[in-house]
Amino acid sequence: MSIVVERSIPGRLLEAGGAWLLGLLWILPLAYAVWTAFHPPEFSTRFELFAPLTLQNFSNAWQAAPFARYFLNTFLLVSLILAAQLVIGTLAAYAFARFEFIGRDIAFMLVLVQLMIMPDVLIVENYRTMSVFGLVDSIPAIALPYMASAFGIFLLRQTFKTIPRELDEAARVEGATALQVLWMVYVPLAKPTYIAYGLVSVSYHWNNFLWPLIVTNSVTSRPLTVGLQVFSSGDQGVDWSIITAATLMTAAPLLIAFLLFQRQFVQSFMRAGIR
Repeated sequence: MSIVVERSIPGRLLEAGGAWLLGLLWILPLAYAVWTAFHPPEFSTRFELFAPLTLQNFSNAWQAAPFARYFLNTFLLVSLILAAQLVIGTLAAYAFARFEFIGRDIAFMLVLVQLMIMPDVLIVENYRTMSVFGLVDSIPAIALPYMASAFGIFLLRQTFKTIPRELDEAARVEGATALQVLWMVYVPLAKPTYIAYGLVSVSYHWNNFLWPLIVTNSVTSRPLTVGLQVFSSGDQGVDWSIITAATLMTAAPLLIAFLLFQRQFVQSFMRAGIR
């Protein structure tokens, strides 16, 4: 016997009202940033419906700091990290999902332990290691601690385990090697997962601040987040119009990427259940 509990109309209205209120509170900072960035500085603290629009704030922000170099550094950084994570994560996930070897489960548990350790805990040791290798104030120094991702290995392993073994066996009957099976069978079928993980990785490292702040000292290796912080800490006051314009410039690539791949992003996490 099943019992169906129906919510009352006032309860549903209260739930919907609470959701709209939370959504409004979440979007208010973004709405303020958009308003301030596209209007003259005198309208940054007051709202007028017919206030004039301008793009001068973006021009001023671009000229006030070497944002072209910051964008290049950030693009190289996230590309290097993502490429290394995909290669290492794919090989490790394939091994954990399809190969039997001594200590496999223990090794996988050790990989999962990384999910329980906050990266900030290892900052001192990571900095000491980068100093030993002479990599301080360089893009590889920012990227190296993140090149092996436990989350990526786990997510790809769960996806690979959902692929029927019959496809694997059929490819091996045709004479394919293990790497050929991985490249021609597993990788294409896991494409939505790769897209979703790529968005997560790029967004995290695009916005990462503390470790790049500590390990970089110059414009040649400084990413956008650190450059934006240095740019916004002026001695002559803060111009919110220019600050918000610079913030929107740094966030725009992530927003565009999420809008383009949001369907694959949601679907991959729905399919990556624990098996």
